[in-house]
Amino acid sequence: MVDDRRGRSSERRPRSGSNGVPRRSGPGRARPAQPQADAAPAGPPIPADIEARQLAPDVRRELTTLDRATADAVARHLVAAGGLLDEDPEAALSHARAARARASRIAAVREAVGIAAYHCGDWGQALAEFRAARRMGSKSPLLALIADCERGLGRPQRAIDLARGPEAAELTGDDADELRIVAAGARADLGQLDQALTVLSTPQLDPTRTGSTAARLFYAYAETLLALGRGEEALQWFLRSAAADIEGITDAEDRVSELG
Repeated sequence: MVDDRRGRSSERRPRSGSNGVPRRSGPGRARPAQPQADAAPAGPPIPADIEARQLAPDVRRELTTLDRATADAVARHLVAAGGLLDEDPEAALSHARAARARASRIAAVREAVGIAAYHCGDWGQALAEFRAARRMGSKSPLLALIADCERGLGRPQRAIDLARGPEAAELTGDDADELRIVAAGARADLGQLDQALTVLSTPQLDPTRTGSTAARLFYAYAETLLALGRGEEALQWFLRSAAADIEGITDAEDRVSELG
């Protein structure tokens, strides 16, 4: 199967949430207990060395509508979440949810929950949070993530439709390439390998590029070639992926060893 933004080792295992809301009407139904006004929302402990100022300035600006103590707690939870994404995405999600409990109307907070849920493979929650962030005015390029969530939920055609839409046509650079990777993966999900190869090679690939997006793009192209039985060409693009992968995000070098 074609490699996608989630990486080769990821599997689509949606995790069901437990966000049930008590019904508020009906005979004999008690009114839910009201929280104390001064009660702090629950959340995981924040390491003492994490400070609010470590948060990106543009995100900190979004928190200026909050009181100082709340803004500080939200910022520190977001910093903690960002630091845990790769090594412990479940813990990152806990911190992001703690931030959301204090600032659910801040686009950057909802986006952070979405990214953490995405790293956990909880495509449904990630999709809901990304959509919420967009409704709140997020300027982040979330289309590729949204499309990949649709793939994860078993809806590859929706991912393809998003990649064909007017918003996709406005993307440039790495943002456009990230969506190409997802769209090609969706084509592969449907068994359309030739179309997947066309998506990845239009516009023509530049083998001299470097960086994480280029590495993933070349990797996806190599995987598609391999699936089509074009092993020698696939090896060349795995080599190019390894050369582009200065951050070590793929296992392209291992694939080269396997095919070499």
